[in-house]
Amino acid sequence: MPPHATALEPRSRRHDAVQHEVLAAVDLGSNSFRLQVGRVADDQIYPLDSLREAVRLGAGLTADKRLDEASQQRALIALKRFGERLRGFSPEAVRAVGTNTLRVAKNARDFLSRAGDALGFPIEVVAGKEEARLIYLGVSHSLPPAAEKRMVVDIGGGSTEFIIGSGHRPQKLESLYMGCVSYTMRFFADGRISKSAMRQAELAARIEVQTIESEFSIGHWQQAVGSSGTARAIADLIAANGWGDGTITADGMDRLRAQLLKAGDVDRVNMLGLKADRVQVLPGGFAIMAGIFAELGVEKMILANGAMRQGILYDMLGRFHHRDMRDTTVRQFAKRYHVDLQQARRVESLALELLEVLDPSGDDDDSARQMLSWAAHLHEIGLMVAHSGYHKHSSYILANADMPGFSRMEQMRLSRLVLSHRGSIEKIRSATNGQGDWPLIMALRLACLFHRSRGPLEMPPVEASHRDRRFEVRLPAAWLNRYPLTAAALRSEIREWRGIGFEVRIPALDDTDAVVDTLSH
Repeated sequence: MPPHATALEPRSRRHDAVQHEVLAAVDLGSNSFRLQVGRVADDQIYPLDSLREAVRLGAGLTADKRLDEASQQRALIALKRFGERLRGFSPEAVRAVGTNTLRVAKNARDFLSRAGDALGFPIEVVAGKEEARLIYLGVSHSLPPAAEKRMVVDIGGGSTEFIIGSGHRPQKLESLYMGCVSYTMRFFADGRISKSAMRQAELAARIEVQTIESEFSIGHWQQAVGSSGTARAIADLIAANGWGDGTITADGMDRLRAQLLKAGDVDRVNMLGLKADRVQVLPGGFAIMAGIFAELGVEKMILANGAMRQGILYDMLGRFHHRDMRDTTVRQFAKRYHVDLQQARRVESLALELLEVLDPSGDDDDSARQMLSWAAHLHEIGLMVAHSGYHKHSSYILANADMPGFSRMEQMRLSRLVLSHRGSIEKIRSATNGQGDWPLIMALRLACLFHRSRGPLEMPPVEASHRDRRFEVRLPAAWLNRYPLTAAALRSEIREWRGIGFEVRIPALDDTDAVVDTLSH
């Protein structure tokens, strides 16, 4: 049996990750979709190409939180164009990320399937705080190094992210459910910009921002930074009118408000070079920015060129260099929930070995081995809640906690895998990812079963195979006779899998002592 791996350096990483010279990030925002292509050189990413499509996906969200067909078609057309540009890229060199609208849309799963086909690459949806982390990563790489703390604000189409950090390290992350598209539709749906509508929009924004005021107000940071389209549009308008120097100031905001109210309608707003789709959502974005300035005490905000798409690229680069934020998160969770690391490593080592023989065709799928490694390290975190049903507590924590670096899909997959490591398999039968995760589930269940004693175990060579809905595990009968409780547990495992239509064969059980049959009932 291969040597045990050290914590969170899984044996699955048998080869260094391929270093890609060109990476691509796709940001599926609620207002626009963006593609950024960058060249990697000396741990830096230099822009090669970018595309932007004004999809306004958030505007297609109906009252019952479903994406209408028109918005889906706009999105699919844009993604097909991006897919043409990405033709020839390897899957590891492209990462596509969806944000707020795809977090809340009830039919997001169906749309994502169509969208992935159009783009040619899978699309993942990230939680609000993970979006904030990626934004900060992109912004921090676009600004000169500074010792002071920065507050980064990114007003998107459906949500607004707030981050306080220093250098490239975020320290506080928040995401509020307000965006330039949603606020424009809510308060300025007819295009009119009246005093009462602006007052209501700013008040609604201030109420939202008030929930984070205690941690994000002035005094907790030394410099405010704006990123993405809304901040850029406001800064450009202020500068074009001679009210500022390319930054956003409180005085400039007051003057711009007066001009917007004087125009009275988005169609009469002096565009001053702004893109038409940006002008259409300017009133809602302005109201949110005004609420932020008022509640957090901002007097001046500088602009950053970096945003989430650049953050995605740098996050990918970190994964290639084995600086995967997900590994850091798993380490932190293991520490927070006082995981027995020796037991976790025992389970991980055997589970990964079993996966290699159960699914030899997946040898090149490092993501499956990573997922199994993380599940082995975190499957017992629920013991901190209660011993009874602890696997359910573990699964709930992983499904609902903020896990930096993980997409929502990855969190749910990890949660399902942990839930399945003991007890009934029926509960995850309909939720599992097709048939692709059954070898992972089998590997984790067997590893936990064999290491139930939580101590050193002299395991014999294990041979196993898997095809369709049939597993076979080959162990020496003499070894099983020495461990009658394990043999009994294996008999129960066979019955468990049979209940969901799988055949599991362990030929050596036919040659074990009769006492095994007694113990298994």
